[in-house]
Amino acid sequence: MKASPAIPRISLVWLLVAQALVILPHLGHLPAWVIGLWLVCATWRIQVFRMRTSYPGGLTKGCMLLAAAVGVYASRGSLVGLDAGVALLIATFLLKLVELKTRRDALVLVFLGFFVVLTSYLFEDGLPAALYSLLPVTALLAALIGLQQGSLSEKPWPTLRLAASLLLQAVPLMLVLFVLFPRLGPLWSVPLPGEGGSRGLAESMTPGDIAELSQSSELAFRASFEGAVPAHSQLYWRALTFEQFDGRRWSQLAEPPRAEPAWQAEGPPLSYSIVMQPSGQPWLFALDTARTELEQTRQMGDFRLQRQRPVAQSLLYRVTSWPQARREPEASPRLGVALQLPVDGNPRARRWAAQLRARHGGDQQALVNALLAHFARERYFYTLKPPLAGADTVDHFLFDSRRGFCAHYAGAMTFVLRAAGIPARVVAGYQGGEFNPQGNYVLVHQFDAHAWVEYWQAGRGWVSVDPTFQVAPERIEQGLEQALPAGEEFQAGAPLSALRYRHVEWVNALRLSWDRLNYTWQRKVLGYQGEAQLNLLQGWFGTLDTTRVALVLIGSGGVLLGILAVLLLKPWQREHDPQRRLYRRFERLLGRHGLRREAGEGPRAFAERAAAALPGQAGEIRAFALRFEEQRYAGTAADAGALRRALQRLRRRLARR
Repeated sequence: MKASPAIPRISLVWLLVAQALVILPHLGHLPAWVIGLWLVCATWRIQVFRMRTSYPGGLTKGCMLLAAAVGVYASRGSLVGLDAGVALLIATFLLKLVELKTRRDALVLVFLGFFVVLTSYLFEDGLPAALYSLLPVTALLAALIGLQQGSLSEKPWPTLRLAASLLLQAVPLMLVLFVLFPRLGPLWSVPLPGEGGSRGLAESMTPGDIAELSQSSELAFRASFEGAVPAHSQLYWRALTFEQFDGRRWSQLAEPPRAEPAWQAEGPPLSYSIVMQPSGQPWLFALDTARTELEQTRQMGDFRLQRQRPVAQSLLYRVTSWPQARREPEASPRLGVALQLPVDGNPRARRWAAQLRARHGGDQQALVNALLAHFARERYFYTLKPPLAGADTVDHFLFDSRRGFCAHYAGAMTFVLRAAGIPARVVAGYQGGEFNPQGNYVLVHQFDAHAWVEYWQAGRGWVSVDPTFQVAPERIEQGLEQALPAGEEFQAGAPLSALRYRHVEWVNALRLSWDRLNYTWQRKVLGYQGEAQLNLLQGWFGTLDTTRVALVLIGSGGVLLGILAVLLLKPWQREHDPQRRLYRRFERLLGRHGLRREAGEGPRAFAERAAAALPGQAGEIRAFALRFEEQRYAGTAADAGALRRALQRLRRRLARR
């Protein structure tokens, strides 16, 4: 058997605790075998500490590392990319445990643990994740303290208290660095291979896709307006434009137009900011017609906003929209795309479109109004559970089932308009949102996903209409929950979702308060990037340059470190000897009762004189003086606690005098 490792027991305990806390946030995206690997490594290291087994040899360690790499490749299909890279890093973090022999190994493991904590922000950067990360950091600090051979090396809770104290002491300096240090692009803003899968709207649409989203309570984005929040019925958040139809599915053009479209700003603009949740897609959400100064973002030819790369982390951006703008009022060759239909299929819808065109001639607006009136007048029903359709999906919906939701109505109306010779397309995005009065902003969830119609009219350009409003106006004016018919329960697949209990006042207030905290975190902390920092510092210091920022940073950091040093060192306590400090308190206590030690008077002589003057407290006075003499002069082991208790007994006795 090898000798017991020179790593204190308390440090090993905190390292094991820290590893468990570090990997816990990663459980949702780690292969299941990684948990088994940690159990094996932890058990092996504990048995080594108990001297019941030995460290693995070089061949064994090499095989374990190779097996971990093979496991990552088998479960992720690669050794590079976000998921695979983090899984491999965590596997090596766990494997390091079994070869932990010296303090140097333990230091490597602790510092590697700090790095793994940072990787959790690649997947989740919300307020709960930030608060949770304090736990593994504190445990790693406790393990670091436990490596020192001091009075705390065998005391777990004092070690933990000291670690928490060190963390709190670092907070002021952290805040200074956060506010003043130049904001560099974080690690997770760099394009990474294999970034997470997409969420929410996809690049194509069938009615079933929208129905699936309607069951999700996941947050899509939040929006804060400068000024009054528009009415619920005015909030049409554009994401995508579907211009191709194959008979069942609407999709984007294979190569969406990149040239910015022609449009004329009219009417009052709306200014607002959006905090968008990770979607894994490059398009952004905005009201028509939108413009943003966000870097690497542009307005595409179909009026959507799109970045150069997908949104992999929470994204804050500011937008100005002109809802009354004229969009492409002049005809262009691209209008032909908005008339595309399959060669055959849906014959009844085509005949009906021909009849409408013959009835209204060239009056496009009259034909559109007739379509909308048809949906409002006839017995159509809004439901998330429509019957299955056959090959001719539009015919089945319009003339047979007459039951569906926004994707059915938008797709059918666009088909009929195109068949009647009017350029039209489907727009997908979100409609409405939930207003949070505590923060004066709007929450938009995945179940707010919606589809509507745009048609082109000479002189006016693209005009938006929503056939769903004709059938279920409550869906547009209030939300999905109010539009569902009897028998269809809102969020039926999520019985524990707080959204299902919005009618319970205290539950709803608690939910909105928590959401406001998260929103503040995302806007003020995660959104504190280049432009926001520049605006704040310019407001404080005026014109900024590198020298001024450096001087402010160094000066404020120095002041904080100086204050912290003064608080820790306490220079006002001139007496650093604990025994003499307690004896000074003894002198001051008796001095308040008219007894002061004379120059050259020893502790015993002073105590006897005080005992004679205060006979009722003589026993406590002599007890303190005797204990002081024993510790100071007779070689008795110093025990400041015993001396302090003796002084406290004397103070209580004098208080009863």
